[in-house]
Amino acid sequence: MEACLAVEKEIDKVLSKFGGINDHGKRVLSDLIDQVQRLKEEYESTDGEHALTNIQLDILKQTMGKIKETVSKMATDHRDLHSTVSKVGKAIDRNFVADFSATSREDTFHSAEKLQLMNQVICQHFCRQGMHDVAEELAKECDIVSESHEKEPLNEINHILDRLKVKDLEPALAWAVVHRESLEGQNSTLEFKLHRLRFIELLKNGPAFQTEAISYARTHFRKYVHRHEKDIQTLMGMLLYIPNGISPSPYTTLLDSEMWIEIYEIFIRESCQLLGVCINSPLATCINAGCTAIPALLNIKQVMMQRQVTGIWNGKEELPIEIDLGTEARYHSVFACPILRQQSTKFNPPMRLTCGHVISRDALNKLCSGNKLKCPYCPMEQTPSEARLIYF
Repeated sequence: MEACLAVEKEIDKVLSKFGGINDHGKRVLSDLIDQVQRLKEEYESTDGEHALTNIQLDILKQTMGKIKETVSKMATDHRDLHSTVSKVGKAIDRNFVADFSATSREDTFHSAEKLQLMNQVICQHFCRQGMHDVAEELAKECDIVSESHEKEPLNEINHILDRLKVKDLEPALAWAVVHRESLEGQNSTLEFKLHRLRFIELLKNGPAFQTEAISYARTHFRKYVHRHEKDIQTLMGMLLYIPNGISPSPYTTLLDSEMWIEIYEIFIRESCQLLGVCINSPLATCINAGCTAIPALLNIKQVMMQRQVTGIWNGKEELPIEIDLGTEARYHSVFACPILRQQSTKFNPPMRLTCGHVISRDALNKLCSGNKLKCPYCPMEQTPSEARLIYF
């Protein structure tokens, strides 16, 4: 954050200086143009064979000198501005580390299998973004076999999202009707909120569409009364304000464009859950996680180099420090051993004792005394072989 603020400070200097030069240049050039224009009009008004007086010659020389001086001054200011701009680049180089090789492993994607996996992730990302031509070309060049049954649902969802951007609800409503059973199994509110938004759009058209709006409500809201009774009552209350307009009514918040943003996000969430995929593509998730982790990894690498303990970070699958990526990046439960204060791994899994307490396998081995093991949290004793591997 400090690095960003330092660069931003330099950019503010450039913008401030550029604004000052720009305003000064416009003002000076405008004065010069007006002065030259007056001289031109004055000389054109005289006889064509009229010789310039000494005073007129002096004024003309002074004007030409002023023009040369102004041009020279503007060129100098421009050179100074270029110097200020170059300081921004130096500030970026000074505050940001360009070499991130210390935070990565070169052998990560050396094998053909991992390289193919990475290409598949990239190809899937393009499909999810609706860039099907790019995805198909990548699949062709990388020899990736993409199943049509995997692409078709994504194509349909991308089409619906494109229509929602232009406030077209019909494709989304049709999709919700087809998948009604599955959505109800997820306790989804998507279909109701789509109908609600459609009803509001009808009311916004004025009194001429009041009958159509009432008919739409009778047709589509009846089945939602038991779950969304208060919301439906609110929608019915809007009918009272149609003659005088809904905008100045207490329901003006329902006319906000945020309603469209909300339905867009809900559709993405519900459709992804239905397809069994995460909202963000794996590629986007990895890149965001990497961007979050890089500053901390650079700092710990520098500390390790200063203390000459770089061998601690030996390139295994575990990072040398814990990095919090936020709750959105947590996809599974993590068990931390209460004894050793370490997260469990596949080599050090959680073990359940007969008393029900859970510790890591390393802690279990360290607590063993011969063929006996006493639980660190209760008086119960057991043999190490009685501990069972537990899965979260």
